[in-house]
Amino acid sequence: MTVTYDSSAWDKETEDAGPSGVRLQKALAAAGVASRRASEDLIAQRRVKVNGKTVEEMGRRINLATDKITVDGKAVQLDVSKKYYMLNKPRGVVSTMSDEVGRPDLREFTDQFDVRLFNVGRLDYDTSGLLVLTNDGDVTHVMSHPSFGVSKTYIAKVEGMVSAQTIARLRNGIELDDGPIKADKARLIDEGKGKGVSLVEITLHSGRNRIVRRMLEEVGHPVIDLVRRQFGPLNLGTLRSGAVRELTKVEQGELLTIVRDAEKTSEKK
Repeated sequence: MTVTYDSSAWDKETEDAGPSGVRLQKALAAAGVASRRASEDLIAQRRVKVNGKTVEEMGRRINLATDKITVDGKAVQLDVSKKYYMLNKPRGVVSTMSDEVGRPDLREFTDQFDVRLFNVGRLDYDTSGLLVLTNDGDVTHVMSHPSFGVSKTYIAKVEGMVSAQTIARLRNGIELDDGPIKADKARLIDEGKGKGVSLVEITLHSGRNRIVRRMLEEVGHPVIDLVRRQFGPLNLGTLRSGAVRELTKVEQGELLTIVRDAEKTSEKK
């Protein structure tokens, strides 16, 4: 059902927008959610909401700048100038757009695009894996600020044979120089019998510097290699090291849903 966004279609919808706004099915089609006919079917099936209310009439018009649209509970980005990409950051690249000592930086990956992109959060120089690039400031703020509790999952190759007791310590909490910390989830993937190394999966929402490495160092298993596999609803999948791809409409919707939920929570405080 998902189709590629047609910029000419969006321009036409902008031109056609009268004082009462753009027809909802046209806006959904221009945003790449579905074809116009399929968007009408979504509306008829009561799967579309505007500002939290189910749309019941086919002729509903919306304000592109202010109305919040969801389909099947997932947010829709009507502003097609907003871009979202996933990068599998290699080791040996700093998570900045420039480095004062001349190390490889993210411009190697962002210079190919005609919009200015920023990284959402950071990965250490020696850590590889999932990094989000976008020009959406709201997504950047919510996904990277620790107060919103967006989880991240890492796979760590560590020295030594990790025991079940050590995994329990990571879950129950340990004390570091800058305070206590515990993993939201932790599990042993490979205990490393006879190999001298183990594989551990850790999920946490802390934004503290080098936190996974410091946790594993504290329990006696220094990190050899560290990869971030998941960030919020996003999964690295089979994306090769150094590759960049645009997020799917479903993935974009999941990110925007997190942002809107965070905004609602902030408004209630």
